[in-house]
Amino acid sequence: MMTALIIGMGLVVFANRYVFLEPRLPLRLGRQARAFLGFAVPGMLTAICGPIVFLHDGQLDLRPDNPYLLSALATIVLVLLTRNTLLSMLAGMTFFFVLGNRPGSA
Repeated sequence: MMTALIIGMGLVVFANRYVFLEPRLPLRLGRQARAFLGFAVPGMLTAICGPIVFLHDGQLDLRPDNPYLLSALATIVLVLLTRNTLLSMLAGMTFFFVLGNRPGSA
């Protein structure tokens, strides 16, 4: 049963992607729909990263020594300054690694 469910969901995801990516299909999105979908990725990333950065043990954690928060802020600043997402992400991960391995970090 589980295998059938995984295969079925894989087919649903493939069909969903195929309809929009196949150039021979006559389906085209309007300008407003494309603009609306431009907010999907930032919204999804916020929904995934927000709880990791701001919550610790189910409680809001805005302490100045929170390595997740400090690394996220450093990465945001780097993206805004450099406009290089890959470089900023790698630098943010390095910053987190350094902060997470210092004495006294949780």
